[in-house]
Amino acid sequence: MSGLPQQPNNPNLLVGFEHADDAGVYRLRDDLAIVQTLDFFTPIVDDPFDYGRIAALNSINDVWAMGGTPITAMAITCFPRKGVDFAILGEIMRGGLSVLMENNIALIGGHSVDNAEIMFGYSVTGIIDPNEIATNSGARPGDVLILTKPIGTGAISTAIKFEKCTPEVAEDSLRTMLTPAREAAALMREYGVKAATDITGFGLIGHAWEVAKASQVTFEIEAASIPRLPQALELVAQGMLTRGDRVNRDYVGEDVLMDAISKPMQSLLYDPQTAGGLLICIAENRADDLLTKLQTTYPQAAIIGQVTNRGEHSISVR
Repeated sequence: MSGLPQQPNNPNLLVGFEHADDAGVYRLRDDLAIVQTLDFFTPIVDDPFDYGRIAALNSINDVWAMGGTPITAMAITCFPRKGVDFAILGEIMRGGLSVLMENNIALIGGHSVDNAEIMFGYSVTGIIDPNEIATNSGARPGDVLILTKPIGTGAISTAIKFEKCTPEVAEDSLRTMLTPAREAAALMREYGVKAATDITGFGLIGHAWEVAKASQVTFEIEAASIPRLPQALELVAQGMLTRGDRVNRDYVGEDVLMDAISKPMQSLLYDPQTAGGLLICIAENRADDLLTKLQTTYPQAAIIGQVTNRGEHSISVR
């Protein structure tokens, strides 16, 4: 999209695609705006019902990451007309619908395409007060970085495919992916958070880099403070990597400094996540209080670093 011509200035378009934000925001009136996003992907677990649930939360999380409240969704699926039982598609959609219903989101339609590779997700619309939007460009020096959920779902999903993963580790990963960001979004509004993102395909480093770059600051991250799923680092060391390990490194280029940490840990930080946690920027004097409240729902939430004035790199990991 970066190669497309810039649209004429529209004062009601509050958040577009310029800074790689999780969703777009369009103002309807002074106290109301809509939040819009879209996401779908191929199966990452064997159970179709769970796949549908994960895909739904992965899509909805983009609205919560902006501080919004999701209200409607439209399903998007690619599915082969022949060779795969349509009952599987029914289970996928049933799983997704269960998540929509749990979060009071109305399913209002959808679109399907005959395709050899299965894909599923949603286009989600939410609402938000224009004064409560959390964006990629809102981080300020002195802020503290809070991550709400552990990382490692990509490596574990790869390990599941190669039968290198124990049922207990797979269950931990599933439980993490199925934890919604709803409560985190409510707390973000309560604490006036102005910068946040959800950690998905570009991994922790890729999405943190987007925020740091858009905000023209540097994120100083402590690797030892980052919560991770059980066995995730060990599985990375065994080579359970996705192509995101290379693609995400290319995405940030030379703008990330992390020479001081091990190669497996570097790969884990680039590991693509599904329905990952939120990375929240909050003033230091409010961080501990926010963290305590977050840990009620997200017990592994942790402070992982701080925001400083722009240095030589957008991200520095030690």
